[in-house]
Amino acid sequence: MDIAASVKKTDVGIALYLLAAVAFFIIPIPNFLLDIMIAFNISIALIVLMNVLFVQEVLDMSFFPTLLLFTTIFRISLNVSSTKLILSSGDPGNVVRTFGTFVGGNNLIIGGIIFLILIIIQFMVINKGSERVAEVSARFTLDAMPGKQMAIDADLNTGAIDDQEAKRRRDKIQEESAFFGAMDGATKYVKGDATAGLIITVVNMAGGTALGMINQGLPFAEAIQQFGILTIGDGLVSQIPSLLISLSTGILVTKGSKAADFSGTLVKQLFGLPKVLYIVAGSMAVLAFTPLNTVLFLGFAAAFGVSGYSMSKTLGEEEIEQEVAAEETEAEEIRKPENVVSLLQVDPIELEFGYGIIPLADVNQGGDLLDRVVMIRRQIALELGTVVPIIRLRDNIQLNPNQYIIKIKGIQVTEGEILFDHYMAMNPGYVEEEITGIPTFEPSFHLPAIWITESQRERAESLGYTVVDPPSIIATHLTEIIRSHIAELLTRQDVQNLVDNLKESNPVIVDELIPKLLGLGDVQKVLQNLLSEGISIRDLLSIFEVLADHATTTHDTDVLTEYVRQGLKRAISSRYFAPNEVTQVITVDPKVEQDIMASIKQTEQGAYLTLDPERIKAIIGSLEDEIKKIEDMGRTPIVVTSPIVRMYFKSMTQDYIKDLIVVSYNEIDSNVELSSVGMVTG
Repeated sequence: MDIAASVKKTDVGIALYLLAAVAFFIIPIPNFLLDIMIAFNISIALIVLMNVLFVQEVLDMSFFPTLLLFTTIFRISLNVSSTKLILSSGDPGNVVRTFGTFVGGNNLIIGGIIFLILIIIQFMVINKGSERVAEVSARFTLDAMPGKQMAIDADLNTGAIDDQEAKRRRDKIQEESAFFGAMDGATKYVKGDATAGLIITVVNMAGGTALGMINQGLPFAEAIQQFGILTIGDGLVSQIPSLLISLSTGILVTKGSKAADFSGTLVKQLFGLPKVLYIVAGSMAVLAFTPLNTVLFLGFAAAFGVSGYSMSKTLGEEEIEQEVAAEETEAEEIRKPENVVSLLQVDPIELEFGYGIIPLADVNQGGDLLDRVVMIRRQIALELGTVVPIIRLRDNIQLNPNQYIIKIKGIQVTEGEILFDHYMAMNPGYVEEEITGIPTFEPSFHLPAIWITESQRERAESLGYTVVDPPSIIATHLTEIIRSHIAELLTRQDVQNLVDNLKESNPVIVDELIPKLLGLGDVQKVLQNLLSEGISIRDLLSIFEVLADHATTTHDTDVLTEYVRQGLKRAISSRYFAPNEVTQVITVDPKVEQDIMASIKQTEQGAYLTLDPERIKAIIGSLEDEIKKIEDMGRTPIVVTSPIVRMYFKSMTQDYIKDLIVVSYNEIDSNVELSSVGMVTG
């Protein structure tokens, strides 16, 4: 209740502030009330200046552009009210009269000169500089947004920050962009305020002089002296708060550090180097022996010398304090009980590398490996329709300098080695001329390759070699490992996220399928089956439609997977079969298919083959012969079977022939042309 009341009071206060400004434009106010409002206006300007001076972060004053508009309108409304009083009664109140007589020296010329100096300072120095800085700040902030976003994504991928911190940083970038963009426009308020003040002062002086001569019968010299001093007082009363607000704007847009103790940092940067103070002290001592004031310059020389000595002692003490604090922190860390829970977490994907590869991952050294990791996650999402878990990148001093290893769920699955300042050249098969280099193997596909130097790169490319740089080698290897393990990386939480995303646009199908027909684990198993054979799950709506159609008759996830594959036949056909071309494939002898079906044993845990091992060996031998023939033709081996046999044939061969493509006739689009170049027998 108290909070609500507090908010209501602030709302009322802001509303009254603006309504008062509007009212002062219309309603004449007595001079005593004008004195109160002028004093209030000066105090508001001082509050703004002090806040800007000591604020830790510029975004803590995120409403400053709006504040500029409010204070400008209020100040101009007071200007209008004082003008009415000067022209109507000649008595604008104590504050305006005092500023004209005391500050202006009770002299029209002196007051006018002071007023013009304030206008020139505000126009030529503060306003012009602030406007330019605000414009440049807005431009650079907007230009830097994509780079900052990529840096956040890179930190998120390497595990340096979590999702919550990434969101906070992204929101801060948006706020900074909006703030500096608004400040670019808000500086025009300050410039316009100064212009309006000058014009109002000139009009007041001319109008007041004319009224004094016409209505009061005063001679010109007396009229311009009387009304001129009041007008100058009115101008000074307006321009001093305006100058404070302009100064506040300049300070805010020129703060170099976004989060810093302004006064402490400024003093430290100016007087923080003892040798600078010693040099200045010596220079002032030399100047003391010229015709200048000897005592004055010697006094400054002594002051700077003492300051330099004091600063050198302070710096020495700070260094000792920092060392002691560091030792105490280290000792405290040692004494602190270890958080064992953090050691239990296993990262889904890790890339560890030796110290020689660190420059590839260090943005400050020009490395782009972090950006490539971001692109890998994007590429897999577009290609397979699933989100790759965060990939942790870390250096490991136990590895060889040029070695890297890739871990899946904490277990090493592969490794590789690169030469940092070399390129890998691979012969695509038709290049006859050889180049000298260090023989090696490409880690992703284990193809023969050669390490060459930068000077050989252009010649190798002209000969037809495929030349890749070290970051591309690591990125390609990492991509292939992720592809081959993406099925086991798909967790129930990942599936739930995919389901939630689909439910936003298609709630009916999700509500029908989960959990009424299938549990989340069953859906996960189907999606894993698809991913294990490289089938994209991006069209999740079609997958769920097929599952909803067939889940009423069977809950066997392997059988449901076959139905889903048939429902995705257009995607499967476009992946494996080129349009308007005849594709050479391998078929399976119907006798072999019959034997496979006859050997299927159904259990509660699922179906498995009971085929004789010798028969399996014969079938695999025949398959390997047919694969060799089709590979010699320069084609990718594709085996086509009947729908009911496909999953069992794939299961039987996957331990012998990795990544073999096996499709059924029902998964092939009707416009695909096939040509059988071999048959698997046994």
